Amino acid sequence: MRSYKRIVIKVGTKVITSRERTLDTGRIKELVEQIASIQDKGAKVILVTSGAIGAGMGLLGLRRRPAKLSELQATASIGQNHLMQVYAGNFKDCGYLAGQILLTQEDFNDRNRYLNIRYTLETLLAHDAVPVINENDTVSTEEIKCGDNDRLASLVADVAQADLLVLLTDVDGLLDAEGKVIAIVDGINAKVQKLARMTSCDLGTGGMATKLEAAARAASAGIQCVIANGRKKDVLLDIVKGEMVGTSFKSGKAHFIAKKRWIAFSSRPKGAVLVDGGAHEALSKKDRSLLASGIIAVEGDFRAGDVIRVADNDGKEFARGLSNYSSSELSKIKGLKTGQIKAALGYKKEDEVVHKDNLVVL
Repeated sequence: MRSYKRIVIKVGTKVITSRERTLDTGRIKELVEQIASIQDKGAKVILVTSGAIGAGMGLLGLRRRPAKLSELQATASIGQNHLMQVYAGNFKDCGYLAGQILLTQEDFNDRNRYLNIRYTLETLLAHDAVPVINENDTVSTEEIKCGDNDRLASLVADVAQADLLVLLTDVDGLLDAEGKVIAIVDGINAKVQKLARMTSCDLGTGGMATKLEAAARAASAGIQCVIANGRKKDVLLDIVKGEMVGTSFKSGKAHFIAKKRWIAFSSRPKGAVLVDGGAHEALSKKDRSLLASGIIAVEGDFRAGDVIRVADNDGKEFARGLSNYSSSELSKIKGLKTGQIKAALGYKKEDEVVHKDNLVVL
């Protein structure tokens, strides 16, 4: 086995769902046995699994994915319980405990909650337990869509400081224009993105495009990514042995430090500020902080401490950062010099709207 110390494996719905739209418990058993074998050799594995809605559909006898949000959430609630029982039972048979973690985007937006995810993962792994993670579809609204667990897996891989991210799907990898698997991708550019084909099914929507986004996000964190067919025999064992399976995405050193990766990729911006040409140049070329004097417009409703987009005067985003002021406060001080902030607000929190240490130029 290659020297992977920590591996995040994402399993798609169609990998573990049978043609009868029920959980393929035999396939889950095979995947769990492979994961246990990997752990037996010293690596730590974190599992991100889809399938709650698919499992619920099978138990409820539904032939089509519910369209109504409340029906989706109820189906996920029933299915998640069954899904976890199947995973936990199989891991127990292999000598490992499984710990369930259900997450939503809000858990990543808040820095403290984000760090708590890390602490929980570290503790579970210290006990040799396998974290089993899924989107909390029972309460989630906008996050209930296929592809979210691809993104979730890449975020988990980053927060867990994984060496490898494996995305298991029902295709053999990224295909070229002739339908052949591309073994290695050096970098995800426009040409590679055009090869992605959106697909859909009654268990979910999404496809290769979301997996490419996840691979790109992993690469920015210095994590290797592999997209492979989850129904292929011993696929996980072959991957960790270094065999040519699926499509492998190379990665180099992490582009940003951990906190800035969180700002850039993990949290979703709550609003935006548009800046003038001078501020654009100062931020993008001179490693400066954003001052109120460079802001020409404020968009959205956000609080101090939220992540916001920073865009040029044409509205094109070029940076993200943590705002020291709320949107209502910025509306009053935009365009003002630092010395004028106290007079406008009656107080001054910071000289900078976004300090350079909390700013990421994309």
